[in-house]
Amino acid sequence: MKAKTILFCSYVFAVVLICAASPAPSQAVRYGTGSWEAEALGNHRAVVRVAEAADAIWAHLPWRRRDSEPEKKNILVIEESSGKKISNLIRMNVFRAYGDVVFQAPGAGNYFIYYLPYLSKGRNYPVVTYQPPDQAADPAWLKTTQAALLRSDQRLPQAALVEFQAIDEFNSFSPMEIIATPEETAELLKKHADQKYLLFPEDRRYPIRMAEDLPQKWIQEGPRAEFAGEADRGEYYAFQIGVFAAAADIQTLSVRFSELRNGTRAMPASALRCINTGGVNWDGSVFKKAVPVKKGQVQALWFGVEIPRDATPGKYRGQVTIEPAGMQPQTVNLTISVSQNVIADHGDDEPWRHSRLRWLDSMLAFDNEIVRPFTPIRVASGKIGILGRQLSLAPSGLPAQIESYFSPEVTKIQSAPKSLLAGPINLVVEDAAGSGVNWVRLARYFTTQPSDGIHRWNVSLDVESLKLEITAAMEFDGFVQYKITVSALKPFQARDIRLEIPLVKEAARYMMGLGLKGGYRPASLDWTWDVKKNQDGAWLGNANAGLQFSLRAENYARPLNTNFYQSKPLNMPPSWFNEGKGGIKISETDPATVLVQCFSGSRAIQPGKDLHFDFNLLLTPFKPLDTQFQWSTRFFHAFRPVDDAIKAGSNTINVHHANDVNPYINYPFIHQQQMKTYIDEAHRKGLKVKIYNTIRELSNRAPEIFALRSLGDEIFSTGPGGGFSWLQEHIGANYIAAWFVPQLKDAAIINSGMSRWHNYYIEGMNWLVNKMQIDGIYIDDVAFDRTTMKRVRKVLDRGRPAAVIDLHSANQYNPRDGFTNSANLYMEHFPYINRLWFGEYFDPNSPPDFWFIEMSGIPYGLMGEMLQDGGNKWRGMLYGMTNRMPYGGNDPSPIWKVWDDFKIQESEMFGYWSPRCPVKTDNKDILATAYVKQGKALVSIASWAQADANVRLAVDWRALGIDPAKAVLTAPEIRDFQPAAKFGPNDPIPVPKDKGWLLIVG
Repeated sequence: MKAKTILFCSYVFAVVLICAASPAPSQAVRYGTGSWEAEALGNHRAVVRVAEAADAIWAHLPWRRRDSEPEKKNILVIEESSGKKISNLIRMNVFRAYGDVVFQAPGAGNYFIYYLPYLSKGRNYPVVTYQPPDQAADPAWLKTTQAALLRSDQRLPQAALVEFQAIDEFNSFSPMEIIATPEETAELLKKHADQKYLLFPEDRRYPIRMAEDLPQKWIQEGPRAEFAGEADRGEYYAFQIGVFAAAADIQTLSVRFSELRNGTRAMPASALRCINTGGVNWDGSVFKKAVPVKKGQVQALWFGVEIPRDATPGKYRGQVTIEPAGMQPQTVNLTISVSQNVIADHGDDEPWRHSRLRWLDSMLAFDNEIVRPFTPIRVASGKIGILGRQLSLAPSGLPAQIESYFSPEVTKIQSAPKSLLAGPINLVVEDAAGSGVNWVRLARYFTTQPSDGIHRWNVSLDVESLKLEITAAMEFDGFVQYKITVSALKPFQARDIRLEIPLVKEAARYMMGLGLKGGYRPASLDWTWDVKKNQDGAWLGNANAGLQFSLRAENYARPLNTNFYQSKPLNMPPSWFNEGKGGIKISETDPATVLVQCFSGSRAIQPGKDLHFDFNLLLTPFKPLDTQFQWSTRFFHAFRPVDDAIKAGSNTINVHHANDVNPYINYPFIHQQQMKTYIDEAHRKGLKVKIYNTIRELSNRAPEIFALRSLGDEIFSTGPGGGFSWLQEHIGANYIAAWFVPQLKDAAIINSGMSRWHNYYIEGMNWLVNKMQIDGIYIDDVAFDRTTMKRVRKVLDRGRPAAVIDLHSANQYNPRDGFTNSANLYMEHFPYINRLWFGEYFDPNSPPDFWFIEMSGIPYGLMGEMLQDGGNKWRGMLYGMTNRMPYGGNDPSPIWKVWDDFKIQESEMFGYWSPRCPVKTDNKDILATAYVKQGKALVSIASWAQADANVRLAVDWRALGIDPAKAVLTAPEIRDFQPAAKFGPNDPIPVPKDKGWLLIVG
């Protein structure tokens, strides 16, 4: 092996000398597309023509490749006429700028040289690897050819380069990924040696794609101080300027604009903006950002100018000035030719225009107006009232009491409240001796905004050594945010700083979070922080009163979720974590109280080093159950003809991605006509249409993807790269590959979490509502926070008042998702959602308390549907849940028919969890829920017993308004559910293991 290696290296050196002495004649290089199967061949090839058969042909390939280390990738030669692979070949001088290949040509004609062949394993998360060079040449041929190459008196015949081809236009490198050679770059630097950086204005048709290389296009055009473009009236016109750090690092840069003038008419400088230097963040805050450029690299700057609809046609001239820190500014003269044409919606209907980049800074739906079914906040005497809940404040500004006015069934608001707290919530600060400090209140003042949606208050407390600043707000949906700053006036040694939440035991029957699956709360729990786990709080409560708390600090950033938590995990909060000393203890301190203690442990607090003990609360339920919506809205979760949904008994179609209407994940703007035609047909036939659209990842088909990459890690998460070949060949490196649809070659990359992309998303939703007339969205896990969800709800309600949002989640209680509970993770979104579909990987054999807390949504004011393994149709009916057409293997239409025959929409739901449920069984493992209307009830019975069992029902006949002497329990025949049967009020009812009944009592 060693000898062969030495021989090969010596041979390559010799070939380099020969080729350098005998360069290929210069020729214009053509770029086109071809058609072939990419698997094993790759997406790129050179087409060369051989005049006549030869034992050895030399092909010189000036491919100008952007990929690194091309010498480590295989090269394949295929004869066009026969389709046969040529085994006898030598790969020579394989550099990024060019390569030389010598191969045996059995006949005249075209040969295809594939230079990025790859192998792919896996379907939706493919692992693509590029083949290393193989050595399959016949030894005798190799020896003869090597000898010929080494003879100085012989030159091999040369193949003519026809063109470089990509498998399609989308995969093409031309023109912005055809790199400049090192010699060309060196010559450019020499020519402009007096300049530390160079500017390359570029049209939006050619997004700047590379940061590490200059494109050959710029070598040919040279740096320029002028840019000319054409725009329509009313258009948001986008363009670019590439900044090349030629001689030194650029620490940061800024931009200035002049007005654009056409005679006496002018567009103000404020009409222009650069998305790279700052904007409006996801939370509405205005920010500026540094734009560093390392020496030898390119930074794309994207600009936009708002062309008035009433602009006078003609040429508008102005300047953009680039000012790198510590360097001389340079100015690019702009000439924008404005046409007579007036374009609709700023050009947003045509994504290639990049007009939608202005969406990144949108303030749409940033307001505190309430949404249905919520009511305005009421404030009186230190009490803050919202829909079904009330928060009373202690003098400290922390909650003194939380009350719920929801009925035990979560279907109504009642007059008698249920108390959640056994005492005030306190932030306890202990000195070194373990004594709690006694705070003195300095000031307390309330502030409210003009809207009915939010109420704010502030409290200042102090002792001799410490100061406590509390800033808090409560919103109409039940979200309460506390920002608490602890400052030291002089050095202070704390034994502990902890948040204490005393809960009424009866109201804290269930729990979820901190490593516990949803279900009955344990008597005690000890928990500590772990970065591998997406856990920072928990929910405790009952059906009609509950509280989620989550601990935060100044460094909080929303982690990635759904398979990608470990790529961007939770930041440990410095205050609560305290270098591993912090944690949470939950215990029953007396027969009526459950105490939650969020402790941080001992520490020295120094002046000037503030600690932030922030926390959020969510008060549940958020709203009464909308049983009418549950009974009447029946999803068809598939893109099929509208009539198929009608035949299935559905009235609301969910259009996923990867189809003709919505082909590309989270970019539903491409097939506009197909989408509008489908939605219009559904509307004519009385159906609603919702589409899949979320944020977690973005399709590589989004035209703005390279503009977004120019923002560094603001929009896209950094990561190891990889994934589908297109990503590796065009995105390059430093990203996280996400969902891939093989048939569409739709390859996504992961978004960073909270960013301006949320603003774009809101504007995109508004466009879909107004242009496509969508009736809502289907969300497959959520990668944004409640602020964005609230804005989504407002946009949908304002454009389509009966719009629907349903949320699907796979069970995230696993290592890759940080052992988080889907309901706990997404609870902040629940106020704005209409239905849950927490079914994937949720085991239908789980106990009923898990069904209730993690799957049903009922304790939060929502209802849901089943999925995994078809669910369990008998158990599902306890919670009003069925399957979703045509998913899950269990056809729900027979149960829907029972609903309709019984007229379930006229009933009130009394779940087994309610003390007022009028029907109970005599077996604790067999439960009953009653749907009650005047003189009649539909009773759902479902078993978790270990074997078949007989049960008798205990019925509150007065509550049902039924005479027991005349009562009959009728089981209608339901396909694949139960046979027809009748039972008397006192008859034993046989319940098969894991099954149950639907009985009409009347």
